[in-house]
Amino acid sequence: MKRSLFLQILVRAVVACAVLCAALLLVNDPWVAVVAGLTASLLLAASVVRLCRKDETALDVAILALGEGREIQLQPAFSDHDRLAASIRSANDEVQRSFAVSAERREKLEALLDSMLDAVTSIDSAGRIIWANKAMQRLVVDSFGSVRAGYSLVHTIRAPEVLDCVHAALETRKYSERRPVSLAPGRVFAVSASPMPEGGAVVVLRDVTRIEQVERTQTEFVANVSHELRTPLTSIQGYVEMLLESEGAPLSAASEHEFLLAILKSARRMARLTDDLLALARVESGEQKLEPKPIEVAALIRETEAAVAGVVKEKSGTLEVSVTAEGEVIADGDAVVQILSNLIENALNYGRGSSGVARVQLTAEPFPGIAQEVRFRVRDFGGGIAWEHLGRLFERFYRVDKARSRESGGTGLGLAIAKHLVESQRGRIWVESELGHGSSFYFTLPTQVSGSLLPQPEAASLPLVK
Repeated sequence: MKRSLFLQILVRAVVACAVLCAALLLVNDPWVAVVAGLTASLLLAASVVRLCRKDETALDVAILALGEGREIQLQPAFSDHDRLAASIRSANDEVQRSFAVSAERREKLEALLDSMLDAVTSIDSAGRIIWANKAMQRLVVDSFGSVRAGYSLVHTIRAPEVLDCVHAALETRKYSERRPVSLAPGRVFAVSASPMPEGGAVVVLRDVTRIEQVERTQTEFVANVSHELRTPLTSIQGYVEMLLESEGAPLSAASEHEFLLAILKSARRMARLTDDLLALARVESGEQKLEPKPIEVAALIRETEAAVAGVVKEKSGTLEVSVTAEGEVIADGDAVVQILSNLIENALNYGRGSSGVARVQLTAEPFPGIAQEVRFRVRDFGGGIAWEHLGRLFERFYRVDKARSRESGGTGLGLAIAKHLVESQRGRIWVESELGHGSSFYFTLPTQVSGSLLPQPEAASLPLVK
C-alpha cells in the first residue's frame, strides 16, 4: 500500500514521542527531559514542514508539466494528488482544444477576407485599426503609406468621405455608406461602414471604377446620339418649312435645288449614323457572325480600292497602295474591307495637308519580327494628333476636333467598329501620330489558324470614334 503524506507525518510524530519517553525513563534530570522534548518537537516540526514543501513543489512541477502537455509521474508519497492531476490534465486538454479550434476559425476567416477583392478593415470604438485584409493593405500602401494595428484610421486613410462614413457608423450605430470616393489615381470606391455589436465597426471599400466608367459612357453615348440625330433633323425640318412657306412666292430653281441638296445631305447623314449604330450593335452583341477563312492579301487590297474609289473621288483625294505581303491571311473578307474603308475615309476627312489635298497611303506588309501576322497601315499627311488624345481615339463618339468632325460628316463610330472587327479576328489595332507629321493607323491579321478565331471581347473594352 502506498504511503501518504499523513502517514509519514504520523510516523514521525510517533518516533518523536518514543524518543521523548525514552529520555524521561533513562534520565532522571527534568531539565534534560525538557530539552529532549523540545528538541524532538523541533525536529518533528521541521520534518513536517520539509515534507509539505516537497509536496507543494512536486504539485507545482506536475501543474507546469500539464500546462506544457507533458506526462508526469507522481511519487508514491503524493499519490493522493492523482485525481487532482487528472482533473488538471483534462481541463488543460479542453482549453488546448478550444484554443486550436479558435485559431483554426480565425485562420479560415482571415483567409476568406484576404481572398476578397474588396478592401476590408475593422476598427474599435476609438477609431483604431484592429485588422485589415490584404486588399486594404495594398490599397493603403499604394495611396497613403501602410496599415498598422493600433494606429488611428484617420492617420492611415485621409479621405474625408471615408472618415465621415466611419464616424457616422460609430456615432449612430447604423449602417452608413458613401460613393463615389477617389482614393487612388484613376480609381473610384464605394465606402460602407457597419457597426459591430461589441463596439467598433467594419469598413469595406469596393472598387467601382469600371461601373462608373460604364455609366458615364452610357450617359455620354445617349447624349451624343441624341445630338447627332437632332442636328440633321433640324436641318431637314428647317429647309422643308422654307419650301412650304415659299408656296406664295415661288423660289428660283437654283434656290430650290440648293434646299433639296441640303435636305438630301442631312438625310444621308442620318442614314449613315443609323447604319453605323446598327453595325455597332451587331458586332457588340455577336449577331454579326464573321466567317474567317484563307484569303489573298492582294485580293483584299483590290476589293478595298474598289469600295473606296467613290469616296476618294468625292473628297478629291489620292490613294497610294503598296502591297509587299504575299500569301493569305485568315480573315472575313467583308469585315476587312469595312475596316480599311473606315480608316481610309477617316484619313480623307482629317488628313489633308497644307496643300489642302488629302493624300492617303495604304500598305500591307509582313509584320516585322512576327512571321504569323500581316500588318496593314493607313497613313495620312495631315496635322497629326496630340498624344493626350491617342488613348481615347477608339472610344465611341470621341472627337479630337468636334467642329471639324461635324463639318466632315463623320458619325464618330467608325474606329469603334474597326477595333471590334479586328479583335474579333485575333488581330490588334493601334495608332501612331505626331503633331505636324500626320497619323498612321495599324492593324494586324493572322496568317494561320490558332484556336478559335472568334473570341467575344467585352463590349466595355471597345473604344469608339471616327
